[in-house]
Amino acid sequence: MISRKTPIIATLAVALSLSACSQSDVDENSNDKSNNDSKVLEQANNFESVYKAISTETLKQHTKILSSDEFEGRLPTTIGEKKTLDYLTKELTEVGFQPGNGDSFFQQVDLMQITASSDMTLSMGSHSFEYKKDMVAGSKREVAQIDLTDSEVVFLGYGVNAPEYGWNDYEDIDVKGKTVIVLVNDPGFASPDSELFQGSTMTYYGRWSYKYEEASRQGAEAVFIVHETAPASYGWSVVANSWSGPQYGLVTPDGGASRVAVEGWLSREAAVKVFAEAGLNFDEQKDYAAQGSYSEPLNLKASVTVKNDFEKSKSYNVLATLEGSEKPDEHIIYTAHWDHLGKDETKEGDQIYNGAHDNATGTSAILAMAEAFSSLNSKPKRSISMLIVTAEEQGLLGSKYYAENPIIPLDKTVANINMDAMNVLGRTKDVAVIGMGKSELESYLDKAVKRQGRTLVQEATPEAGYYYRSDHFSFAKLGVPALYAKGGTEPIDEATADYRKKTNLIVRGCYHQVCDQFRENWDFGGIQEDTQMLFEVGYDIANSESWPQWAESSEFQRK
Repeated sequence: MISRKTPIIATLAVALSLSACSQSDVDENSNDKSNNDSKVLEQANNFESVYKAISTETLKQHTKILSSDEFEGRLPTTIGEKKTLDYLTKELTEVGFQPGNGDSFFQQVDLMQITASSDMTLSMGSHSFEYKKDMVAGSKREVAQIDLTDSEVVFLGYGVNAPEYGWNDYEDIDVKGKTVIVLVNDPGFASPDSELFQGSTMTYYGRWSYKYEEASRQGAEAVFIVHETAPASYGWSVVANSWSGPQYGLVTPDGGASRVAVEGWLSREAAVKVFAEAGLNFDEQKDYAAQGSYSEPLNLKASVTVKNDFEKSKSYNVLATLEGSEKPDEHIIYTAHWDHLGKDETKEGDQIYNGAHDNATGTSAILAMAEAFSSLNSKPKRSISMLIVTAEEQGLLGSKYYAENPIIPLDKTVANINMDAMNVLGRTKDVAVIGMGKSELESYLDKAVKRQGRTLVQEATPEAGYYYRSDHFSFAKLGVPALYAKGGTEPIDEATADYRKKTNLIVRGCYHQVCDQFRENWDFGGIQEDTQMLFEVGYDIANSESWPQWAESSEFQRK
């Protein structure tokens, strides 16, 4: 357990002694107003003390422990999960948070683990593509073997059916029983200055999860997304590592039968070869696909055999609550995911995906924030709940399950604040809002940011669609205003700029790699500032009488 000899204790002692002195000076005949003013001042002083006591040392130590080899990469259902859950509940209990699910800290999440054999080859036309090098494929169906044999291949542009944008790539073709090839991202990426979709800002239609869902609804037999680094915002190695090995989904009544039989990815190089054999230029076809609804039969056949091992397993979300003083049934929920990719015993050398940045940092921020809320003299009016979820890396499964099976009713969930892959690049002058302009939560954020002398900006890469790639999205889809913000791109000074330039190369290159490890030279000043900032946002909402709403322009509204 992390030592509790933190600055919080010392600063609280000073704050309490100061408030005691001020109280002793109050005249016995003071009226109610002066008493109330004194109480408000005392609370303000206490908040300030607790705010300042959120330390880089605490954040650093939690991150170091959670990303150590002992936790084996925190893969759900493994010994790494048990060690992680033990650590989280011990720390939350120590700071005074109570079990959030009756007398338990846990919410069981039933997962279906499906592992596709790496012994597969995809043929398209005359080409054979190698697993992980050129393609990856799998299935959500609970079937031991799936044979895709001589399936007709069609190119379907972005694979989007979006009536509100007047766009339907499926409108002129029946894809039942066919293999569909689609582009990653949405049409706005190719025309950022146009009025297509939201320009360079990715919509949910650009996410891989949507493309598989829509292909399933349309009756396709298989769907392959063409990976390109720029529109995907990550390299092929991320696809190869994330989509191979055990894959998890939520247990479904139909055993995955409603899903497309084969879900996969093609490298750009593989796609270029396939299109060339069909007598087409891949880049020209991309251009056509960006101009409007588009489909093009390739007159080629696809075949692949996917052999599955599958088993039902149990993983757990962690929910802990600090009960509110006046409105305990209304909650502000903070989220972070505790899981990562585990280990790969087939690799030579380092086999553990430690997940230090993603997401030991966010989990550490939740623990530090829980300690801060518990250290307040007066509890917030509304309850504060910490939801640390499983299986984010498998498609936001833990938060999806929670949002669809909420322990705290969604109509009593005032707001969600998410923390994922916190800023290890040092302090910044700006704060990036992922999905800027979506809700009134940004007014609370703006106040907290101004305290730090910083400014709000839109995220640097809205085309990456990060708003749809972390756990807050599970709440947003069901109507709960959700905030995701972190340090921006403008370093606080020249020394930080130099550090940032060097460290960013490592952080970007280690996303979902075994090199995402804790480093002693990481600057936790940015994480500290962002944790303090989000602590204030939650504190202010918890003590407010208002219910934040979505912006009218947002695609989300309270249900």
